[in-house]
Amino acid sequence: MSNDDGLDDLLDELDTHGDLDAAEQVLRIRTESRRYDKPVTIVEGFDLPKSEIESLASDLKSAMGTGGTVDEGRIELQGDHRDRVPDMLRDRGFAVRE
Repeated sequence: MSNDDGLDDLLDELDTHGDLDAAEQVLRIRTESRRYDKPVTIVEGFDLPKSEIESLASDLKSAMGTGGTVDEGRIELQGDHRDRVPDMLRDRGFAVRE
Protein backbone atom coordinates (compact mmCIF):
# COMPACT_ATOMS: atom_id res chain seq x y z
CA MET A 1 0.00 0.00 0.00
CA SER A 2 2.97 2.35 -0.24
CA ASN A 3 1.73 3.40 -3.70
CA ASP A 4 -1.35 4.92 -2.07
CA ASP A 5 0.84 7.15 0.08
CA GLY A 6 2.71 8.39 -2.99
CA LEU A 7 -0.57 9.06 -4.76
CA ASP A 8 -1.94 10.94 -1.75
CA ASP A 9 1.23 13.04 -1.58
CA LEU A 10 0.96 13.85 -5.28
CA LEU A 11 -2.71 14.81 -4.96
CA ASP A 12 -1.93 17.02 -1.96
CA GLU A 13 0.83 18.74 -3.93
CA LEU A 14 -1.49 19.36 -6.87
CA ASP A 15 -4.14 20.80 -4.57
CA THR A 16 -1.68 23.30 -3.11
CA HIS A 17 -0.82 24.60 -6.58
CA GLY A 18 -4.46 25.13 -7.55
CA ASP A 19 -4.73 27.69 -10.31
CA LEU A 20 -1.85 29.03 -12.31
CA ASP A 21 0.49 31.37 -10.49
CA ALA A 22 0.04 34.99 -11.47
CA ALA A 23 3.33 35.00 -13.40
CA GLU A 24 2.18 32.07 -15.54
CA GLN A 25 -0.99 33.84 -16.63
CA VAL A 26 -0.71 36.07 -19.68
CA LEU A 27 -3.29 38.83 -19.50
CA ARG A 28 -4.43 40.82 -22.50
CA ILE A 29 -5.47 44.46 -22.31
CA ARG A 30 -7.53 46.13 -25.00
CA THR A 31 -10.12 48.86 -25.38
CA GLU A 32 -13.54 48.86 -26.97
CA SER A 33 -15.83 51.72 -27.83
CA ARG A 34 -19.21 51.41 -26.25
CA ARG A 35 -22.27 53.59 -26.22
CA TYR A 36 -21.67 57.15 -27.40
CA ASP A 37 -18.07 56.19 -28.34
CA LYS A 38 -17.08 55.87 -24.67
CA PRO A 39 -13.92 53.75 -24.27
CA VAL A 40 -13.85 50.68 -22.02
CA THR A 41 -10.58 49.01 -20.99
CA ILE A 42 -10.85 45.22 -20.94
CA VAL A 43 -8.43 42.94 -19.07
CA GLU A 44 -8.85 39.26 -19.90
CA GLY A 45 -7.03 35.95 -19.67
CA PHE A 46 -7.48 35.21 -15.98
CA ASP A 47 -7.36 31.71 -14.55
CA LEU A 48 -8.46 32.72 -11.06
CA PRO A 49 -11.58 32.17 -9.00
CA LYS A 50 -14.24 34.82 -9.58
CA SER A 51 -13.77 36.21 -6.07
CA GLU A 52 -10.09 36.94 -6.75
CA ILE A 53 -10.90 38.60 -10.08
CA GLU A 54 -13.51 40.74 -8.34
CA SER A 55 -10.99 41.72 -5.66
CA LEU A 56 -8.43 42.69 -8.31
CA ALA A 57 -11.11 44.63 -10.21
CA SER A 58 -11.97 46.52 -7.05
CA ASP A 59 -8.32 47.45 -6.52
CA LEU A 60 -7.94 48.59 -10.14
CA LYS A 61 -11.15 50.65 -10.00
CA SER A 62 -9.97 52.38 -6.82
CA ALA A 63 -6.53 53.08 -8.23
CA MET A 64 -7.94 54.46 -11.50
CA GLY A 65 -10.77 56.36 -9.86
CA THR A 66 -13.30 54.86 -12.23
CA GLY A 67 -16.18 52.43 -12.40
CA GLY A 68 -16.18 48.98 -13.86
CA THR A 69 -17.36 45.42 -13.56
CA VAL A 70 -16.36 41.77 -13.85
CA ASP A 71 -18.12 40.05 -16.73
CA GLU A 72 -17.47 36.54 -18.04
CA GLY A 73 -14.12 36.28 -16.25
CA ARG A 74 -12.77 39.59 -17.49
CA ILE A 75 -12.43 43.02 -15.92
CA GLU A 76 -14.06 45.97 -17.67
CA LEU A 77 -13.01 49.46 -16.59
CA GLN A 78 -14.74 52.62 -17.75
CA GLY A 79 -12.36 54.77 -19.78
CA ASP A 80 -9.06 54.20 -21.58
CA HIS A 81 -6.52 53.04 -18.99
CA ARG A 82 -4.09 51.14 -21.23
CA ASP A 83 -1.26 53.36 -20.05
CA ARG A 84 -1.57 52.58 -16.30
CA VAL A 85 -3.21 49.14 -15.97
CA PRO A 86 -0.30 47.07 -17.39
CA ASP A 87 2.18 48.45 -14.85
CA MET A 88 -0.22 47.83 -11.98
CA LEU A 89 -0.80 44.23 -13.08
CA ARG A 90 2.94 43.62 -13.53
CA ASP A 91 3.51 44.96 -10.00
CA ARG A 92 1.10 42.26 -8.81
CA GLY A 93 3.10 39.57 -10.63
CA PHE A 94 1.03 39.10 -13.79
CA ALA A 95 2.51 38.83 -17.28
CA VAL A 96 0.79 41.34 -19.56
CA ARG A 97 0.49 41.40 -23.33
CA GLU A 98 -0.88 44.66 -24.69
